[in-house]
Amino acid sequence: MNHKQFAFFLLFIVSLIWGFAAVVIKFTLDGISPLPFLTYRFLISAAIAIAIFTLTKNKYSYKPKTWLGIFIYSVLSTTFALGFLFLGLDKTTVLELSLITLIGPLITSYAGVVFLNEHITKREKIGTLIAFLGTIFTIVEPILKAGDNFSSIAGNILLFVYLAGDVASVILLKKLVREKIPPLFLTNISFTIGFIVLIPISFVFLGINKFINTLINLDFIYHLGVIYMAIISGTTAYALRAKAQKTLEVGQTAIFGYLTPVLSMPLAVIFLNEKITPMFILGAIIVITGIFIAETKTNSKKHTHIAHKK
Repeated sequence: MNHKQFAFFLLFIVSLIWGFAAVVIKFTLDGISPLPFLTYRFLISAAIAIAIFTLTKNKYSYKPKTWLGIFIYSVLSTTFALGFLFLGLDKTTVLELSLITLIGPLITSYAGVVFLNEHITKREKIGTLIAFLGTIFTIVEPILKAGDNFSSIAGNILLFVYLAGDVASVILLKKLVREKIPPLFLTNISFTIGFIVLIPISFVFLGINKFINTLINLDFIYHLGVIYMAIISGTTAYALRAKAQKTLEVGQTAIFGYLTPVLSMPLAVIFLNEKITPMFILGAIIVITGIFIAETKTNSKKHTHIAHKK
């Protein structure tokens, strides 16, 4: 197995981890609300990061501009993106998350044009527009359902904000990896900074006593959910993705942006008993049609990768 094949294998493992992650988040949110869930998760990830920093004793010397990029990437990929992901999933379904994030690679292709000087064809533009319209249909689907409330559409909007933050973080990740910054360092520093940024938010809206009581009274099964998100979906998956991005060109990873939500859909039906409605199917057909148009092209570059990280 050469370096490129190994990088593809790493991204496949990451897709599997994150395919299960959406279901784990939704299940765990039944036992713990988004803010203490996210704080608990970042606490574990930050503790692991500090332990790794202490054991390795490596010194990282970068220019102030690079440190600023690391800080922005850390906040976008953790506190911002994951915060909106957890808030959104608390109000809507994994199926709708999966459909919304299917357009991630297409949106990232536009970001690649602007920030990475990549090329996008007319066919890609048309396909992206169609897929985007399908996603908008999914976001407003709750309005079209008789008797549904505002919660679901609010959740879908929050998921779309998560997607925007995730796209931005991937573009920054690729730039930072190009500067020879170690993937494991990027992973650990991002969760450490994310936790530091989240602490004052938790103190204001939650309080230390309530947070501790929440953890004490939390059922063991929900502790396992948080641990999976912190160690497997967090530290492990982020490090593997960053390592793969170091080896591959951005266009070579696009397919993995579609794999994660495709894996999440059947898992949501099997483990969460979520229902596939006729309107969901219509939105999915529109999105998939757009993706097919954008991706079936010749002599043009593929897109940048994005997958819903957890």
